[in-house]
Amino acid sequence: MSELNVKDLIPQREPFLFVDKIVEREGNKIVTSYQVTGDEDFFKGHFPGNPIMPGVLLQEALFQSGACLMAAGVDGGLGVVAKVSNAKFKNMVRPGDELVMEVELTEQISNAFYFKGKTKVAGKAVLSIEFTCAKV
Repeated sequence: MSELNVKDLIPQREPFLFVDKIVEREGNKIVTSYQVTGDEDFFKGHFPGNPIMPGVLLQEALFQSGACLMAAGVDGGLGVVAKVSNAKFKNMVRPGDELVMEVELTEQISNAFYFKGKTKVAGKAVLSIEFTCAKV
């Protein structure tokens, strides 16, 4: 597999980029990672003295991973989230944690891409989710 660069695949940029690298991509699956440094702006308010990465940003990291999978496998277009379901948050993410995200494309119908995703930190489940993106 040739080296895929996240910034070549998706338009998001810092401070709203939550995928550092593509660990593995094969077929309809991708594994990505993001190192939570603690310097991210959202920690200033979520929560002072007890920093926890917001769940909506954990979801966004999986959405961006799915967008990388879409971009690596199809020509052009922008993936936008159309539906989110079955989100289950199991643990908190704190500064110093590395997110390891696995996303699988389970079905594609026309411009709709159906995904299942999960995030782990140190082998422990943090988030599992199903989501749909539309290619626009």
